[in-house]
Amino acid sequence: DLTREQVGWFSPLASIPKHRLGVMVQRSGMLSTLTRRACIGRRNFGEAAQRAPSSVLYPMTNLSALTSPSSQLVATSATGVRLKDSTGREYIEAMAGLWCAGLGWGNEELVDAATKQLRQLSYYHNFAGRQVPVAEELAAKLIAAAPARLQGGRVFFGLSGSDANDTQVKVLWHYNTVRGKPNKKKIISRMRGYHGVTVASASLTGLPHLHNNMGLPLDFVRHVSCPSFYRNALPGETERDFVRRLAAELEKIIVDEGSDTVAAFIAEPLQGAGGVVLPPEGYFPAMREVCDRHEVLMIGDEVITGLGRTGQFWGCQTFEQDPDMLTAAKHLTSAYVPLSAALVPPAICDELEAATARSAGVFGHGYTYTGHPVACAVALKVLEILRRDRIVEQVHERLGPRFQRRLHALAAHPLVGEARGVGLIGALELVSDKTAGTPFPAQRGAAALTAACALDLGLIVRALPHDTVALCPPLIISEDDIDEVFDRLAAALDEAARRLHV
Repeated sequence: DLTREQVGWFSPLASIPKHRLGVMVQRSGMLSTLTRRACIGRRNFGEAAQRAPSSVLYPMTNLSALTSPSSQLVATSATGVRLKDSTGREYIEAMAGLWCAGLGWGNEELVDAATKQLRQLSYYHNFAGRQVPVAEELAAKLIAAAPARLQGGRVFFGLSGSDANDTQVKVLWHYNTVRGKPNKKKIISRMRGYHGVTVASASLTGLPHLHNNMGLPLDFVRHVSCPSFYRNALPGETERDFVRRLAAELEKIIVDEGSDTVAAFIAEPLQGAGGVVLPPEGYFPAMREVCDRHEVLMIGDEVITGLGRTGQFWGCQTFEQDPDMLTAAKHLTSAYVPLSAALVPPAICDELEAATARSAGVFGHGYTYTGHPVACAVALKVLEILRRDRIVEQVHERLGPRFQRRLHALAAHPLVGEARGVGLIGALELVSDKTAGTPFPAQRGAAALTAACALDLGLIVRALPHDTVALCPPLIISEDDIDEVFDRLAAALDEAARRLHV
């Protein structure tokens, strides 16, 4: 029996790329032994982590679990798709951080773009119409690339997907008020949808842990069903019938609330943090028809899916969403600096402009860092790299298909109820009984256990609600690294199944 120190945190896995984990298991049985030992007990990230209690209030964290600093991963450096911790151990970062580092880590072009802008104009604002050339250029390029209904529109810049969705809410309310419809304020969202954590955007989010003890959601939000055919279809129901039922549900809530009170329907092209839930074919065209019948706008939340994640520039193109308004963030700067964009259609912009002409007042919304020149310079470089290196095309033609083949092959694993994904994003929903699709009791923590075993194998994935394990690697991942990701994930599933007695 080898100790963890002797195996070097599985460092041989990174140095022998041709010896995939599954092959090692079959040939020697060594990896299953190592995995079993590593997944038992508390991880220890070394002496460097033995420090004073943190002054950070950590987000999306069980704060009571942080009593031992040695149990926390301390990230110290990263290059490409690999991250190192404070002990020098290396991991494949298969979540692109939080779905956001699309061009990976250590891209010198992005660093240079930020550095150049810092030297030229480190900061200026957009209040009172003050123009910053890089913000103007970025806005023009985003509108030029935008879906049809947003052509000729404008962009409002912020710092996060949360604040961008808050902006969309305020813009809608303002728009309807100045055109004489002040009661048209309700927004319909979906269960398991994720739109942010600020007061308005968390209300739009359909995940209970963002509402509990927070006084949320606020009463302007209504939620309809998640479009998970796997979980929510009725016995014997076809996908087409399922779509019809969900469209009817949306229409009923609009009619019941009164279409004169409903401003918009907001939806991610695929639901990310809610479990990487892909809508069935025909879902968005059906929802679009309902919205159009009742003069309800559609907001496309592209914070995760925008800029190539699904194999097309926008996720709405992949799923035929056709939004009136659009929110982008995350990959907009590959997460090198914070930036978000709320894309607003020309008809709304015209009304807002006319309102200020009538009142001689101002459009009363804005942030200190709206249109920050450093963030906009980095985003422009991201767009340049995407185009020059054909990143989106590579996801569509080569990387995405390989990723999806390896992902869907894991559907045969005893723990996996459904494998789902598109482009370079995917998830495995874990079940205790494959035939019946029976979920594990929540206290078993099957997805969290699998993610922990993956971490011990040098792979970072993310456990999501409904015992879902998510993957969303940088768009620059290689085919060899895709194979390495799924070999390690398969080994983690094997160990989790052993411990769960499946």
